[in-house]
Amino acid sequence: MAADGTAPIRILIADDHPMLREGVRAVLDMQPDMVVVGEAATGADAIRLFEEHLPDVVLMDLQMPEMSGVQAVEAIRARHPDTRIIILTTYSGDAKALAAMRAGASGFLLKSSLRRELLSAIRAVHRGQRHLHPDIAQEIALHAIQEPLTPREIEVLNMIAAGHANKQVAWKLGVSEETIKSNIKSIFAKLHVSDRTHAVTVAAKRGIIDL
Repeated sequence: MAADGTAPIRILIADDHPMLREGVRAVLDMQPDMVVVGEAATGADAIRLFEEHLPDVVLMDLQMPEMSGVQAVEAIRARHPDTRIIILTTYSGDAKALAAMRAGASGFLLKSSLRRELLSAIRAVHRGQRHLHPDIAQEIALHAIQEPLTPREIEVLNMIAAGHANKQVAWKLGVSEETIKSNIKSIFAKLHVSDRTHAVTVAAKRGIIDL
């Protein structure tokens, strides 16, 4: 029971790194208005433990085995649309943040900022507010008016990142090499880059592709 007599915020921690889970739990255990009801190491475990405990707030790692944090958010929210979930990540890419928010996440925190923001973020999200790390909010604002890459352009970019030449990409996708060149030209324009290496670097930084 919290100091004011209200029920504590019930929290599920989902992260594949035991030390991070232990560290977060140690902080939360010191809060009179919070209680950890479970810990999950995979996305599948997070879904199972959520159904078992029905926590008020979920702390969800973005990158986990079996399924990503975004996929776990989608699965949980499909059955429990009012669930409040905060994504934890080491990456500040705007594309990943947007994907998480579209899946239904209420917050997005960088792991490097947990010491400063974790408790306030949990309380804010529990109250029905959203919490977005300032760096991520700035990235989203910077790219909000830019035209997004199409699914095919992301597919081409992933193949470029894997080291495939234009001819190989064209063969794998069953299109002409000229079509791939056109795709790459569009990718360069949308990402504001002038070469393949820079395109891959920018896309990875923004979370558009995974390296």
